[in-house]
Amino acid sequence: MKLLRIALAGAFALASMVLPAAAAPDDFLTIQLKDGPVVVQLMPEVAPKHVAQIKALAAKGEYDNVVFHRVIDGFMAQTGDVQFGKEGSSRFNPQRAGMGGSSLPDIPAEFSKVPFERGVVGMARSQDPNSANSQFFIMFTRYPSLDNQYTVVGKVVSGMEHVDKIKRGQGGNGEVTNPDKMIKVSVGKQ
Repeated sequence: MKLLRIALAGAFALASMVLPAAAAPDDFLTIQLKDGPVVVQLMPEVAPKHVAQIKALAAKGEYDNVVFHRVIDGFMAQTGDVQFGKEGSSRFNPQRAGMGGSSLPDIPAEFSKVPFERGVVGMARSQDPNSANSQFFIMFTRYPSLDNQYTVVGKVVSGMEHVDKIKRGQGGNGEVTNPDKMIKVSVGKQ
């Protein structure tokens, strides 16, 4: 009997190391797209500073009506430029969408071992690893060359079929004419 208790205790300890802890209600982001909602489970345990910045921007409505300015089939859909990519704002400029950020400071890199696979949400940045600000991208497929080079902030847990319907861009850089947008972005599951 003592051996059984030890075995069970070991199994529970192993399960607690393998299974992630339950996410807090505010560790989700709901992105309303034209085709339906997309729910992202954020990963504050992987990228606490990046997740905090995304939540702050979403809570202030900064991501509402921001376009998907760069969408490459078989790769990813990029959005989040609240400076130049927010339709309806006085600073909206489709030609400059993707070149801006937010009024918040850039964030130091928080690279991890989480692989860039379908549904993973990563932070966009310039050549400087510590330049992520507000822009992020959602992966359409596995892309190993991004691993340990960009910060992972979450993963789509429902609505990936809506992400798949985002209008694709043309050319090598994936610039989108008359792009789709994030209609509303909220912290939590909506």
